Amino acid sequence: MHFLSAVLSSYFLNEKLNVHGKLGCLLCILGSTMMVIHAPQEEEVTSLHDMELKLRDPGFITFAVAAVVTSLVLIFVVAPKKGQSNVLVYIAICSVIGAFSVSSVKGLGIAIQEFIEQKPVYKDPLFFILLATLVVSVSTQINYLNKALDVFNTSIVTPIYYVFFTTMVVTCSVILFKEWNSMDVSDVIGTLSGFFTIIVGIFLLHAFKNTNITWGQITASIRKENQMLSGGQEDQHSLLGNADHSVLAFEDDNINSSRTNHH
Repeated sequence: MHFLSAVLSSYFLNEKLNVHGKLGCLLCILGSTMMVIHAPQEEEVTSLHDMELKLRDPGFITFAVAAVVTSLVLIFVVAPKKGQSNVLVYIAICSVIGAFSVSSVKGLGIAIQEFIEQKPVYKDPLFFILLATLVVSVSTQINYLNKALDVFNTSIVTPIYYVFFTTMVVTCSVILFKEWNSMDVSDVIGTLSGFFTIIVGIFLLHAFKNTNITWGQITASIRKENQMLSGGQEDQHSLLGNADHSVLAFEDDNINSSRTNHH
């Protein structure tokens, strides 16, 4: 998403990507590719009944309660005191609440599929619970993300929010759908490596957004350094040559003076 927004803004809004931005886009592509290649296979959920069984899992219930309590503490206790001075407060609220949005969307997708199959999904309370969870989650995300953007720089908010939000979504999916239970060690390492590669790419893309560095400046700097090094070597050779000539001249003077004294 960040890669696409950067490229589109560069194309349509005439915003130039510097060297850091281009390297960041490249790292985002490589990281996303690694995550897709090593993506875990989630347990199949084909009905609202299966989704309900997943939601009743003790591990997910513990995670959900902890996330809700953390969000409430951040909203009513921490945010009024530290929200305007600490960028992590608003972003943490968006990320923790946003973890439920992906699961809600997946459950509503299953409900829509069953509705197309002419199943009475509107009679299932889980449908309305998922819909309400999605509305509350998205509304909270938009609200506190806008607050963070109003107070702090976009180049700071965007990468931090991506890292926090993605971490929470991955954690929620792992607990709810048991996605990583059947993964090999190589796939786990590949997925984590891809994720951290994306983080580095986003950091380069946004942290140095206002730094005007081009390939021409880099090549010119390299040429200048090479010229300085070659010039220094020539000066060193000339100094050595002058020293040799001075030694030879001194020796000739000594020889001539010794011959004169002899005669």
